Amino acid sequence: MSFKDIRAIYSIWLRDLTRYRRDRFRLVSSVAQPALYLFVFGTGLSRGLAIRGGSGSSLGPVDNYVVFIYPGILGMSLLFTSIFSAMSIIWDREFGFLKEVMVAPISRTSVAIGKAMGGSTVAVIQGLIILLFAPFIGVSFSIQTLVIIIPLMFLISFSLTSFGIVIAARMESMEGFQMVMNFLVMPLFLLSGAMFPIERLPEWLKALTVLDPLTYGVDALRGLMLGMEVSANPISLNIAVIIAFGAAMISLAVVMFNRKE
Repeated sequence: MSFKDIRAIYSIWLRDLTRYRRDRFRLVSSVAQPALYLFVFGTGLSRGLAIRGGSGSSLGPVDNYVVFIYPGILGMSLLFTSIFSAMSIIWDREFGFLKEVMVAPISRTSVAIGKAMGGSTVAVIQGLIILLFAPFIGVSFSIQTLVIIIPLMFLISFSLTSFGIVIAARMESMEGFQMVMNFLVMPLFLLSGAMFPIERLPEWLKALTVLDPLTYGVDALRGLMLGMEVSANPISLNIAVIIAFGAAMISLAVVMFNRKE
C-alpha cells in the first residue's frame, strides 16, 4: 500500500469523524437507546419477572440482571453504530461524493478500509460513552481490563462496519438499505445472548446463536467485565472468531469496491 493510499484512508476516516462530531442529534439518539434498554427495559424486566442471579440461577454467579445485560447493551451500541455508519456510503453515492472518490487516483481498497476505520472509530467512541454507565449499575473493572476492552470494541466494530459496507456497496437507495438492516440488525442483537444466557437455550436456538458473530463479541465483553466464569466460550475463541469474521468482511468489502463501476 502506497503513501497515497494511506493518506486516502486517513482522509476518509477523518471525514467520518468530522461528520459525527457535527451531528449532535446522532450522538444523543445513539446514547439514549442503550440507556433505555439498560435502565428501563432491564430494570423493568428484572423486577417484573423476578429475575435473580447467584449460585444455581440462570444468570450464573451474577446477582443482578441489569449487570448481566450491561455487556450486551454495550455490544448493541457497537452493532447499531457500526452497521448504520455504512449508510453514509449510500448518502455519498446519492450526493455524488462517492463517484468523485472512485475516480480519484487512489486504490478502491483504501476507500473500503477508510470507511471501515471511520465507522469503527465512531462506534468505539459510542462504546466509551456507554462505559460511563458502569458505576451507576454496580459494574467495576480495572484499568488493565479497560485497556483490553477498548481494542476488543474496535475489533467488534471493525468487523460489523465491514459487514455493513458489504451490504451498502450494492444498495442504491436508503430505503432498501434500511429494510435489509432491519431484517438483519435486530436478529443479530437478539440472537447474541445480550439479553439472556445462551447456555440454557433449546438446541435449535443455540445453533442460531453460534452463527451470530455478535455472540462472540458480547461473550468476550461479558467475560472481561463480569468474570470469565460468566463467559460461555474461552476468550481466545471469541477473539479468534471476531478477527476471522472481520478479515472475511473487509476482504469482501474490498472486492465489492474493486468491482464497482
